[in-house]
Amino acid sequence: MSQMTAIYDQLRDAILSLAMAPGERFSERSLESRFSGSRTPIRAALARLETDGLVAREERSWIVTPISLDELEQAIEFRRVIEVEVVKLACERARAADIAVIEEILDSCREDGSRAAWHRVGSDFHVELARLTNNGFYIRAVEDLMIRLSRARWLEVWTVEGRDRSWDEHHAILNFIREGRVDEAVAAIASHIDGVRSRNIGSRLNDVPSHQVRGFSVVGKAS
Repeated sequence: MSQMTAIYDQLRDAILSLAMAPGERFSERSLESRFSGSRTPIRAALARLETDGLVAREERSWIVTPISLDELEQAIEFRRVIEVEVVKLACERARAADIAVIEEILDSCREDGSRAAWHRVGSDFHVELARLTNNGFYIRAVEDLMIRLSRARWLEVWTVEGRDRSWDEHHAILNFIREGRVDEAVAAIASHIDGVRSRNIGSRLNDVPSHQVRGFSVVGKAS
């Protein structure tokens, strides 16, 4: 693994886990001290994170990208369209062995009850559903969405109730795909996405513009 990749992975994990909070400012010099590295791989890692939408340049320093309610709304709207099509194709193309692998991924978070494990498994679940389509465009779209929605999705696994609900809904979606029940799979994925949106943006973020919410720097007002 290159030094750039190692730095990128560590910074990305810190941002997605909220160890580096939205709106937090930092300098390249501080990262040099943190990683005992030269500026070249650090700049390359930051450029990649900037492409991911996780950091942004701010004059001579950098900032962890604040969470924009408007952008979240747009991402979720796009996600709903993409993942509905994903489950339709998955119902046609999924193999039993592939579904069994996804089921194992889901069950793994029962052994490790940490929020980090649940958050990782939740992302992996949706990406693996996209892989069932055998279509690289859907896979890349879902991977990108999981990155861009990752920090907001921490709210979904914040409580035991939220984690249990997530596990139940994921299993229901997977079972419908296993049985080829297209209409039920579509309804289940749409309900899952709409529920995440209403709980995490509507009730927790939408009423608190420009403030900190569980470590989030909230920008803008969702309509």
